[in-house]
Amino acid sequence: MNTLSVSKTQRLQFVLPLIILFQFVNSSAVMAQIKYPESKKVDTIDTYFGNQIADPYRWLEDDRSEATGEWVVAQNKVTFDYLSKLPSREKFQKALEEKMNYPKYGAPFRKGAYYYYYKNDGLQNQSVLYRQLGLQGKEELVIDPNTLSKDGTTRLVAFNMNKAGTYAIVGLSEGGSDWNTYYVRDMKTGKNLADKLEWVKFGGGAWKGDGFFYSRYPAPDKSALSEKNENHQVFYHKVGTAQAADVKVYEDAKNGQRFHNASTDEKEQYLFLYISDRGKGLDGNALYVTDLSKAGYDFKPIVKEITNESFSVVGQTDKDFMLQTNDAAPNYKVMVVSKATLSYKDAKTFIPEQKEVMSGIGTGGKKVFVDYLKDVSTHTYVFDYSGKKLQEVKYPTLGDGGNLGGDEDDKELFYVFTSFTFPPTIYKYDVATGKSSLFRKPELKFNPEDYVTTQKFYKSKDGTMVPMFIVHKKGVKLDGSNPTLLYGYGGFNVSLTPSFSAARVVFLEAGGVFAMANLRGGGEYGDAWHKGGMLLNKQNVFDDCIAGAEFLISEKYCTPKTLALQGGSNGGTLVGAVVNQRPDLFAVSLPAVGVMDMLRFHKFTIGWNWIADYGSSERSTEDFKNLLAYSPLHNQSAKDYPATLITTADHDDRVVPAHSFKYAATLQEKNTSTHPMLIRIDTNSGHGSSNMKKAIETTADIYAFMFYNMGVEVRL
Repeated sequence: MNTLSVSKTQRLQFVLPLIILFQFVNSSAVMAQIKYPESKKVDTIDTYFGNQIADPYRWLEDDRSEATGEWVVAQNKVTFDYLSKLPSREKFQKALEEKMNYPKYGAPFRKGAYYYYYKNDGLQNQSVLYRQLGLQGKEELVIDPNTLSKDGTTRLVAFNMNKAGTYAIVGLSEGGSDWNTYYVRDMKTGKNLADKLEWVKFGGGAWKGDGFFYSRYPAPDKSALSEKNENHQVFYHKVGTAQAADVKVYEDAKNGQRFHNASTDEKEQYLFLYISDRGKGLDGNALYVTDLSKAGYDFKPIVKEITNESFSVVGQTDKDFMLQTNDAAPNYKVMVVSKATLSYKDAKTFIPEQKEVMSGIGTGGKKVFVDYLKDVSTHTYVFDYSGKKLQEVKYPTLGDGGNLGGDEDDKELFYVFTSFTFPPTIYKYDVATGKSSLFRKPELKFNPEDYVTTQKFYKSKDGTMVPMFIVHKKGVKLDGSNPTLLYGYGGFNVSLTPSFSAARVVFLEAGGVFAMANLRGGGEYGDAWHKGGMLLNKQNVFDDCIAGAEFLISEKYCTPKTLALQGGSNGGTLVGAVVNQRPDLFAVSLPAVGVMDMLRFHKFTIGWNWIADYGSSERSTEDFKNLLAYSPLHNQSAKDYPATLITTADHDDRVVPAHSFKYAATLQEKNTSTHPMLIRIDTNSGHGSSNMKKAIETTADIYAFMFYNMGVEVRL
């Protein structure tokens, strides 16, 4: 199995050293006079079910226009002029570089006699792929993405070898884009062949013989970074041929807003086709299979219709396919379907649903490894191929582990365990004995004994108990003076689990308290938790977050003058909506790459894919009214907003930057406070920082902005 392989407070004092106080007063006087670039308005009005909605900044949606380009340059000038004056900016950047400068390894995976793994020596922009012959062999370079672009923003996003280990799919992304280009590497010579496959997105790469299956879109007509993506097609590419010769295996042009993804089993006998239609608001998938030992692609349904239930092939025995599903099992179960009949209605239970949500599953060494989340911490159990539970994989403490898997003949498997104060550590699992042993421990200047992690449960508006992790340095005094960062997401069945971040350690060492709320909409407690925060229940997510902020204040971790709210993507939506509803709770707002225009998100790139979670302004009056009620862009009004630093990037083709552009222009217009309303637009970067350098620079700016606008001392 190939896998491509984030706290602590000292009490802050109100009396700052004189030199810092002097800088604070002088800088504040300068920054209070921010003059924002002009954001012209246009008379654009849309009508939704008889309701007229103005969109005065619609022109900012055109990422190719000269006017938008000039606006971006002007906004960045104001923002970076402000950030350059922050007294702790350089201090944070230096501290981040020092703390993050340690070797980072990914878990090894085996192919033949070689073990492959990713490593970053410290501050390399991209992790490098290496291999070694056996576990004690000499390290050999396979691919160094840092050499592929001058600014280090070309990423290795796919590496998938064929069964013999002689060829590999090498997928590259430039500038943070979701668009990938696939190449084929000869693993004997270490060089790429002439093969070049373009316009791959969410494309996979499933080998069969001397070629592989992958998914792509037709070439965009206009803007590759904002144009709606439709007609996801599956092709078969034979090694050594041109892309034009690829065989189209499957398409459904009449249903252009569907995903079509293919995978093969370990023996390359079966091709599985997954079809999803989230553009129509369906959260599940259909599942088809064809026997590759026979001529043609005669896809037969295991699950014919697309509903809200998901089905995923996770393994097989000689006679059956193992399917993980939430069909009549909100916390998921595993069923077995006969290869002979392919009849799901006759499927038998292999691993029944449990009280805890099944968060992951894998096979390797002829064993099945099932991960469960118990109050957001991973517990992994081992089963044999009859469905009998054998044992639990013991983890060193509460945290995030699991993801065990490999080939059937693997004798050992590798996994990574981490928690807020437990740096990612690699363990080797012996399949025969069922015992884990330390394989590789990170070496960095960090003493976990200096920090405290607690899990609290607080009551949301409707009485639901919501978990929250709080991390800080030992000895923190609960007097409300601690600069506190509340982080949330709350959507798309995504679980926020405990994980280590060296960058976060810097924040904690500076005197910060980190809080992560596991809001509804996520997957921490299964389908019920997810559905409790999606579609017409989306306000529950914001209520959960607001209650979390009130809890931190009531417990005296902070006050509204020392509390910041942060989230990215769907979490950016969270920040925008919550700050609109309760700006009085926060000193700082940090929305990153957020979905801010809830009425038009489905019109760009793969935004239609989010309709299953959000609904659509064009689908029904009910959906429209619900989206309009919380849309961050449409609920801004004349009020005192907290200091705001919006972050986005020019190559974000997942949540297009127009969301943040329009949100920033409106915020600068509506805000009545003297707090800064800034947008930081990174270049040659995407939905996340495209290299290490950009990640450090962005994080330093966020921390410096936060501490400055709270008026607290940076204790570094």
